[in-house]
Amino acid sequence: MTETLVRDSLENGLVHLEAKDINVWFSSKHVIENISLQFPENSVTALIGPSGCGKSTFIRTLNRMHELIPGAQLSGEVLFNGNNIYGPAVDPISVRLGIGMVFQKPNPFPTMTIRENVLSGLKLSGRRARDEDSIVESCLTRSSLWTEVRDRLDSSAGALSGGQQQRLCIARSLALNPEVLLMDEPCSALDPSSTRRIEATIRELSESMTIVIVTHNMQQAQRVSDQTAFFLAEENQPGFVVEFGPTDSLFSAPNDPRTEDYVNGRFG
Repeated sequence: MTETLVRDSLENGLVHLEAKDINVWFSSKHVIENISLQFPENSVTALIGPSGCGKSTFIRTLNRMHELIPGAQLSGEVLFNGNNIYGPAVDPISVRLGIGMVFQKPNPFPTMTIRENVLSGLKLSGRRARDEDSIVESCLTRSSLWTEVRDRLDSSAGALSGGQQQRLCIARSLALNPEVLLMDEPCSALDPSSTRRIEATIRELSESMTIVIVTHNMQQAQRVSDQTAFFLAEENQPGFVVEFGPTDSLFSAPNDPRTEDYVNGRFG
C-alpha cells in the first residue's frame, strides 16, 4: 500500500483497528503512555524502537493478550470495526478469534501432526469445520508452506525447521479466519532465507487482512510495511510514540531528529 493509498484509506473511513489514548501499567509501573494509532484495512503497520520501549506490550493490548500478565491495567480504547474490544460485555476470547497473534518464538504443538496443528485452534474454540482437508490446504498455501509439507501432513510438527514452524503457526492462526493478524518479532529467531519467506507471506496476506508487526529490523520494516510507528522510552519514563506515518516518509524524511537518529543506527 503506497503513501497515497494509506492516506486515502484513512480519509475514506477504512480504519480496521484503532488504538485511542492507550496507557498500560503493570502494578504501579507505567509502561506505555497515551498511544493513539490507526491501522487501515488491508495494510501492514510496523512498530519499531529500542528494546524496552513498550512495543510488545502495546501490540498485546490490541487483542487483550496483555491481560494474561498479573497486575496488568489499561486505560483507553481499542476499536475493532468501530467497537471497543474493552467494552464490559465483550468476551476476550471472541476478540482473539478475530484478531490473531503470531509470537516471536515458533510455538507449534510438538506432539501434534502438521495437520492437527492447523486445525487445533478451530477445535479448541469449539468451531466446526465442514471440510477440514480444504482448510488445511488453504491455510498452508496462504502461509507459503503447502508445497513443502503436503506429502507429510501426518508427520510431527516438531520435525519442521524453525522457519517452517513459524509458517505453521501462521497457518494455525489463519484457520480461525481472523481479520487482523498481530506479529511480535516473528523473524527474530530465523535465518535470512526463512525471514524472506515470512516477509513474502506477510505481503501476500496483507491483500486480505490487516497486519501489525513488531520488528527490530529496520530493513524489514521498510520491506514489508505501509506505515511505521517509532516507539521510544526515555529514562525512567513510559514508552510513547515519537512519530507515526507512511513508512517511506518516516525513513527518508522523518519529522523528529530522534527518529532520524534511530533509523540511521545512531542509537538503539
